[in-house]
Amino acid sequence: MNNRSQIALYLTADVLGSALAWIAFNIYRKWIIEPQLFGEKLPLELDLRFVVGLIFVVAFWFMLFSVAGFYKDVFRRSRLKELGASIGITIIGVVLIFFLLLLDDYIATYRNYYQLLGSLFVLQFSLTYFPRLAVTSRTIRRIHQRKFWFPTLIVGNGTRAQKLYQELEAQEKSQGNRIVGYLTVNGNAAHNPFGGKVPYLGDAKQFPSIISTVKIDEVIVALEDTEPKELIRVINDLLAFDVAVKAIPSLYDHLTGRVKMSSIFGTPLFQISYELIPLWQCVVKQTMDYVFSFLALVTLSPLILFLAALIKLTTKGPIIHFQERVGKHGKPFMLYKFRSMYVDAESAGPALSSKRDPRVTKLGRFMRKTRLDELPNFVNVLLGDMSLVGPRPERQFFINQIVEKAPHYIHLQKVKPGITSWGQVKYGYAENVDQMVERLNYDLLYLENMSLFVDLKIIIYTLITVFRGRGV
Repeated sequence: MNNRSQIALYLTADVLGSALAWIAFNIYRKWIIEPQLFGEKLPLELDLRFVVGLIFVVAFWFMLFSVAGFYKDVFRRSRLKELGASIGITIIGVVLIFFLLLLDDYIATYRNYYQLLGSLFVLQFSLTYFPRLAVTSRTIRRIHQRKFWFPTLIVGNGTRAQKLYQELEAQEKSQGNRIVGYLTVNGNAAHNPFGGKVPYLGDAKQFPSIISTVKIDEVIVALEDTEPKELIRVINDLLAFDVAVKAIPSLYDHLTGRVKMSSIFGTPLFQISYELIPLWQCVVKQTMDYVFSFLALVTLSPLILFLAALIKLTTKGPIIHFQERVGKHGKPFMLYKFRSMYVDAESAGPALSSKRDPRVTKLGRFMRKTRLDELPNFVNVLLGDMSLVGPRPERQFFINQIVEKAPHYIHLQKVKPGITSWGQVKYGYAENVDQMVERLNYDLLYLENMSLFVDLKIIIYTLITVFRGRGV
C-alpha cells in the first residue's frame, strides 16, 4: 500500500472541497445575503482580493485538518469517528473564519449572521466530508476484499496463535492482516502450528532485523496465558518500533472491560496504544519545535558565530562535534554539538564526562555550564531527529549497559529525544551508567505526564539553568 498516494487523495479532496465551498459561500453572500441590504444581486468579483482570500481559506482548512490528524494513519480509518471529528473540526473552523473574516460583513439584520454561519458550515462540511467518506469507504472495501493489506507478524506458536491464524484466514471480510511469518519466544521452531503455510522467521529477540527486512506494519502477540513474562518482554521490545501492536485479550481483559473492539465482525483483538498525548498536541509540539528552532538559530547567529570563532582560535580540531545517537524507535542519527573536548578525547573508547574531566577544554567547561555547546542541536530539531523537549539521546554503547540494569529504558524511545529533558533539569548530566539509570526515573515521569504545559515548564526551568550557569 502506498501511504503517500492515499494521503494525496485525502489532501486533493480537502483542497478542492474547501475551495468549492468558499466559492459557493461567496456566491450565496452576493445573491442571498447582500440583496437584503442593497436590494439587488451583486456579481461575484474574481479579483486579486478574492483570490488571496481563497488561498488563505484553503490553507487554513488544510492546517486545521492536519492538526486534527486527518492525514495520519490513512489506511486505518473509522467512518463513525471520522464523522464526529469532521463535525467538530468544521464547527471550530467556521467559528474562527467568522470572527476573522465575516464579523464585519454587510448585513441587513443580525439573522444574517446565523445564515452566514449555517451556510458556511453546510457547504464546508458537505464538500469535504463526503469526498473524504468516499475515499475511506473505497479503502475499507479494498481491505475487506484483501486488495489492501498490512504485512503482519504473529508472535507465538501455541494453540492461541493457531486459532488466531485460522480465524483471520476464515474471515469473509478481512481486517487487512496478511500473515508473512511468525516468531517464537521459547525457541521451539520445530513446532509449526500453521501447517507450513506461515514461515518461521526466528526468535522474538530478532525483532530489529526482522521488522526492517520484512517491512512489517503490524505485530499480533498471541502468547499463551502461561507466558506472562514473555508477553511483557515482547511488548517492551516492540516499543522501539513504528509498528501497530495488537494482542489477544484474556478472559480477565474481557471481564474488566479492557477490550475495545475495532471491528464488529473481526477477530477480538485489542490495540496497544503508544499515544502519549492527543494528536493535536503532537502537531502543535512539532510546529513549536520547527518555529522555535528556526528563530533560535537566526536570532542567536551572532553568538553561534562568536563561539565558533573562539573554539577555532583556542584549541585545535573541528568546531562541530559529530556523534551518532539513538533516536525515536531506535533509529540512529548524527548529533551536532559544539566541540567542548580536546581532539581524540575518546581514543581509549566511549566514556562519559565528569565535573573535573581533564578532556574538557576551558571554553568547553563554560559552554557546558551554560548549555551553549548544545546550540547546534537546533539543527537536529529542524532535520526532524530531535524535539525541543524529550529524553536526552544516548549512544548505543551506553544504551546496551542501561538496558541490562533497567530494561524499561526502551520506553524512552517512544518519543523523539530532546535538547532538554525533565531528567536533565532535575538531575543534570550523568557521569556513569548508574546515574543514567537514576535519571531515567525523571524521564519516565515526563512520559507519564507529557503535555504542552509540561514542555513549557521544562523549557522555562532550562532557561533558568542556562542563565545561572548550572548546567554541570
